[in-house]
Amino acid sequence: LAPKVLVTGASGRTGRLVFSKLNESPSYSAVGLVRSESSAKQLMRDVPNCGLDQLVIVDVTEMDGISSSGSDNSNEEGSENENGTVPHLIEGAEAMIICTSAVPKISKVSVIKEMLKIPLNLMSNKPALNFRGFRFRYKPGQHPEIVDYEGQKKQVDLAKKLGVKRVVVVSSMGGTDENNFLNTIGKNKDGTGNGDILVWKRKAEKYLVESGLDYTIIHPGGLLDTPAGQQKLVLDVDDTLLANDKRSISREDVANLCVAALEVGKDGGSISFDCIATEVEDGTEIVPAKAALQEFMKRGVSTDYSL
Repeated sequence: LAPKVLVTGASGRTGRLVFSKLNESPSYSAVGLVRSESSAKQLMRDVPNCGLDQLVIVDVTEMDGISSSGSDNSNEEGSENENGTVPHLIEGAEAMIICTSAVPKISKVSVIKEMLKIPLNLMSNKPALNFRGFRFRYKPGQHPEIVDYEGQKKQVDLAKKLGVKRVVVVSSMGGTDENNFLNTIGKNKDGTGNGDILVWKRKAEKYLVESGLDYTIIHPGGLLDTPAGQQKLVLDVDDTLLANDKRSISREDVANLCVAALEVGKDGGSISFDCIATEVEDGTEIVPAKAALQEFMKRGVSTDYSL
């Protein structure tokens, strides 16, 4: 039988790509974890040959409420252990790919304010629109500490409960700098509020690193909704890639790296790295994700979590 792989956050933009690639591959049996029934239905519409028997509805911040979307009494059909009941659908999983993340919503008022400033900005020879002036907020109970830290810790705990052999995490670059702009999202001007998304992501990564599980932690730059394989993958560690003028990567390239991590990591071992993609001259051969990861691993370096 093909090894079973759990994809959490499977209805998100990156998670959906990861789930889709696993689902279309005969080498894996994909099971997606989504937050709601509506998300499950949407995923079935988006991913060919995806059925209810492949999806589990669960809020990662409330992992005790895990249930199969294909059966109203799946918890009752699961097996008992000292940590509670585990649905049959996720039993026997060999790997877990974590694609969950807190997602901020833009303040419409802040957009209007910045739009009104455009004429004055142009008269002052400034950029017409100051994107840094936009304000963002997280939904109640869905801010980084809850989703990216507590939620991810619970996913790691579930992986240990299930006997998962490898955990792959899609995180973010910038974790070495607490003053990174992304950490201000969700905060008020006086610094209060529920932000620090990179801080909480890094704390969750450390929890995984100390869990004893084999892991692959991926820190992509800015995610773009563009096709994979169009640019050269560049891998490094400890935010050194932030010095590049271009610090983005195709979301689909990241999904390919997630799948590659399963293949490359079959023999065990752990690694944490950053990744972006850079333009190449026409006619230049693009190295696929698996080969790029294998070549990087020969360097023998990984994220330094003491930084």
